[in-house]
Amino acid sequence: MNTQPLKNNISSYIIQTHEEEIKRIAMELHEGVGQSLSSLFSGMQLIETAIEQPAMKIYAGDMKQLLEKAIQEIRLLAVELHPPTLTTFGLISAIKSYIKIYTSTYGIEVEMENLGIESQISDRDSITLFRVCQEALVNIARYADTTKASIIFKWEKSLLLIMIKDSGKGFEVEAAMNKLSGIAAMCERMHLIGGNCTIFSKIDDGTSIEISLPLY
Repeated sequence: MNTQPLKNNISSYIIQTHEEEIKRIAMELHEGVGQSLSSLFSGMQLIETAIEQPAMKIYAGDMKQLLEKAIQEIRLLAVELHPPTLTTFGLISAIKSYIKIYTSTYGIEVEMENLGIESQISDRDSITLFRVCQEALVNIARYADTTKASIIFKWEKSLLLIMIKDSGKGFEVEAAMNKLSGIAAMCERMHLIGGNCTIFSKIDDGTSIEISLPLY
């Protein structure tokens, strides 16, 4: 009896449910908590303007800056969880938004190239590709010990190819597949949507990840 299709269906259902919950939290952060903080920020601006006592004016200014920082952090977290541009403007726009946050967070410059015309793909495929690219870039920040990386999207008639490279310290792929669940999860996610993820790495010679997804 072949149980692999059933296992794949269960894994796909779990991932999809997980992603829907992440999207709900991201929207709540962006539209709920974020909007409330923005209203408080506007109110604090009015209070600061009306205050005449110098010491209290400085205190109100400090509170306004804290609120501004909290608003920025909430917005960044919401984009990391589920970029709003993914649904409305597609994968390339979402990756560009994420790279800006990634570079400001980790200090790693990412050169991005988009070859061909972006095809319309399903929401499930889009979020999967976004998560795999996100995981690959986060792994570079955590383990590669480098300041530069690149990501290339190549849209062909019936295939999307994504290549993510770094010139960092590299690793033993087979050993990492057993130790780092994130790398195995990348391959598993691509497998579940009918795609493929291949990792090439060599000690002191960087890492290259090739992702492919058939386009219909």
